[in-house]
Amino acid sequence: MSETVDIAEQPAAITVSGIDVRRGESNVLHSVSLVAPVGTVTGLLGPSGCGKSTLMRAIVGVQDHVEGRIEVLGKPAGSASLRSLVGYVTQAPSVYADLSVSENLRYFAKIARAGRDRIAEVIDTVGLHGFEDRVTGSLSGGQRSRVSLASALLGSPEVLVLDEPTVGLDPVIRAELWRTFHALADSGTTLLVSSHVMDEAGECDRLLLMREGRMLRDTTPAALREESGEEDLQKAFLAVIESEGS
Repeated sequence: MSETVDIAEQPAAITVSGIDVRRGESNVLHSVSLVAPVGTVTGLLGPSGCGKSTLMRAIVGVQDHVEGRIEVLGKPAGSASLRSLVGYVTQAPSVYADLSVSENLRYFAKIARAGRDRIAEVIDTVGLHGFEDRVTGSLSGGQRSRVSLASALLGSPEVLVLDEPTVGLDPVIRAELWRTFHALADSGTTLLVSSHVMDEAGECDRLLLMREGRMLRDTTPAALREESGEEDLQKAFLAVIESEGS
């Protein structure tokens, strides 16, 4: 990640304006707003249960009971015209464990109307060469995450929403995935990546800090450090919480 990326003049790929999400008698999200600029890695960070997954589902258009406005690439979230433009990787594996890597990708390629050349491209992008004939269920957690990412990339999405893609992975695999995310952003893809691990905050161009269904900050790593006076981003996040009186 490079904090020298000039994002001030970049158009927004994702704009969320004052959304609420209700579940039963209570709100899961409270008047949440954010902007994710085109071609950047935006990190959505906060503790487990703070509403990150709900917000991501709302952005891709699969969350019920959403009030407020969400636009993705200038269109309302969930619009039919966005289906081929937005990739979404959930926390749970989104591929078939009993199929090989290549069988999974051929299946999802038909849905995305992608050719064999595109399958080869995404295998290269996520570093799965040599694993094409391996049964997906026999792979490590990090490798299965790469298969899920590859399937989401088949349609060449302009926006990629990744829900905790590095959870449970060892540091080496996490670092490799983040290199992949940066390469995608450099090619023009907009990534929204959630995590509850604050040491990943420094990998992001922008930071969205959430707690208890509320957006505390829409900022950058450099601005967060300056605001809090803390170089360590986890300490900076805690300083923000304290300043909010939480």
